[in-house]
Amino acid sequence: MLSPGDVAAFRAIRLESLRQDPHAFASREEDWLTISESDWRQHLVGNTIFAAFEGETPVAIMGLMRQRAAKMAHRATIVMVYIRASWRGSGLAKAMLDALESHAAITNIRQLELAVRADNAGAIAFYFKAGFAEIGRIPGGFLEDGQEFDEILMARRTRRLPTDNGATP
Repeated sequence: MLSPGDVAAFRAIRLESLRQDPHAFASREEDWLTISESDWRQHLVGNTIFAAFEGETPVAIMGLMRQRAAKMAHRATIVMVYIRASWRGSGLAKAMLDALESHAAITNIRQLELAVRADNAGAIAFYFKAGFAEIGRIPGGFLEDGQEFDEILMARRTRRLPTDNGATP
């Protein structure tokens, strides 16, 4: 899990993700190139962001953005999912999702949600295999270069961890 002191690693992998897979994200690289060091740090303070490293080099990222409203704080959205191409198929994405879900469960998040562009077949297959279900679709949810793409909404309950007394949190 990244901390506010990990801005350089976060910036490197986030910008790489937007350059390498620009169609997979709602943001554009240009959106992130102009933000201040303080804004980068705030992303790490306001969200839970995991990264995987090969030595000192980040090769993957996956974030969790918790709902802020009291009656929705049991839900969180998975964001910024990226695995460097050379690591895809290695099991790293599943390991990161497992770590993210463990963190979610111990912080009383009961439901994980995400949105994925409908033409991102690899990501959709990964999420279905991980137990996510399609819960909706936003027609034309993404607009890129004048072309609209549907956005698929998916969700899954967390596999909640037991507390010390055996009850679930």
